[in-house]
Amino acid sequence: MNGWKTVGVVIEGQPMWIEGLNVWDHEWKGVPCPRLELPHPSYPWQLHSMSVYEITAAGKCVRFAAGELSANVYGFYVPD
Repeated sequence: MNGWKTVGVVIEGQPMWIEGLNVWDHEWKGVPCPRLELPHPSYPWQLHSMSVYEITAAGKCVRFAAGELSANVYGFYVPD
């Protein structure tokens, strides 16, 4: 999957933990790179455009890709 793996799909605001951080509790900083076309976790033939973000908290920097799969439903991916 182009070096990225799915870590979850949640409704906006529901807890989504990546490396011990709930992404909704932190500011997402956009990473200056091209958007990714990644497959929907349940429908891999559907590609969705995702942006790459970083969160810096608790002494670590967490990088992930995220995007809206449908109304208020977000997919999250991390580098392989």
